[in-house]
Amino acid sequence: MRTTSTAAIALSIGLIATSASAAELVIESWRNDDITIWQDTILPAFHAQHPDIQVTFQPTAPAEYNAALNAKLDGGTAGDIITCRPFDASLEMFKRGHLVDLTGMEELGNFPETALAAWSTDDGSQTFCVPMASVIHGFMYNKDAFAELGLEVPTTEEEFFAVLDAIKAGGSYEPLAMGTADQWEAATMGYTNIGPNYWQGEEGRKALIAGEAKLTDEAYVAPFRTIARWADYLPSGFEAQSYPDSQNLFTLGRAAIYPTGSWEISPFQRDAFFEMGAFKPPVPNAGDPCFISDHVDIGMGINKASPNQEAARTFVEWVGSAEFAELYSNALPGFFSLSSHPITLEDPLAQEFIDWRNECSSSIRLAHQILSRGTPNLWNDMWVTSANVVNGVVTPEEAGAHLQEGLASWYAPQQN
Repeated sequence: MRTTSTAAIALSIGLIATSASAAELVIESWRNDDITIWQDTILPAFHAQHPDIQVTFQPTAPAEYNAALNAKLDGGTAGDIITCRPFDASLEMFKRGHLVDLTGMEELGNFPETALAAWSTDDGSQTFCVPMASVIHGFMYNKDAFAELGLEVPTTEEEFFAVLDAIKAGGSYEPLAMGTADQWEAATMGYTNIGPNYWQGEEGRKALIAGEAKLTDEAYVAPFRTIARWADYLPSGFEAQSYPDSQNLFTLGRAAIYPTGSWEISPFQRDAFFEMGAFKPPVPNAGDPCFISDHVDIGMGINKASPNQEAARTFVEWVGSAEFAELYSNALPGFFSLSSHPITLEDPLAQEFIDWRNECSSSIRLAHQILSRGTPNLWNDMWVTSANVVNGVVTPEEAGAHLQEGLASWYAPQQN
């Protein structure tokens, strides 16, 4: 009897252990620089609440992620949780049956339409990833330089150029740390950084998708005129200046203002020896409403082939919680939760960026939803065109006409 009881107990313990070990999840991601943050901060918080579910963060190099992930999905070897890039790459995975339809998940009610749009079907009827974080565009500045020159943070375009004139006249700093050699900066930190103030954020973005506005309209040409003026305040030889060159110019204290995104917060605070501040894109005229590029960056979904559906759903629901919103935003300063949960940030510079959400309307980058599916790709075309405007190769009006011609060549709503 005693022997039988002991064997039964051992068998029972073994079954319990097997059951517990079955709830093991693997996260696929491209954020390989975040691995220690997930291992040391984020996952321990989840494990504390769900000790029966063990999660492993398994990143792939960013440039290899899409191809590697699709190969794994097709081969049936992908992890349980899929980190989702915004818009078409993830939408294609959903259409191919690789991502679970999360429509109706209660936690999705914590996110605004602009956040959900990045991981929903074009008509918004199905959502397949929980939004995690965005990056916010604006300007960082050297507080020491501003204090030395007696400058105030500009709120209008007129004030912005007056500040640039004062910095240039002072002679100690480059007014703006940006080059055009890599092209994408001119579009990302230039045109689509300030542009939402001109095309009224989501209103103007959606009007292009609907074919109710054209890139030759004043709202889309005007920001080209503004960044064309930046050329007078960029370093000598900016046409050959790369993105790392611009970063170094600012962190070494040689430039007073850096057109940027919040993803620079952590590395800049590590490298810069001076105190930094941030200001949102100045509005064209005093009293104008303000808009910011609060661009969707990262989400999380469930592999439809995962054998651990219930555990995976528990994890993804947690990603939509208030706890995760604050934890993630503090663990990665500059990557802000997209949820409507009020959060407090420990990093003061990150808090400056996120406070703009209380003052301005959020929008996402102009070309990222639907409008870059054809050839020419509108977003890639914006890189070259924005750089050419700053370089003085084309006029703002020519830039608008070029982009419109390319878009209308394949996108039916723009062909009327």
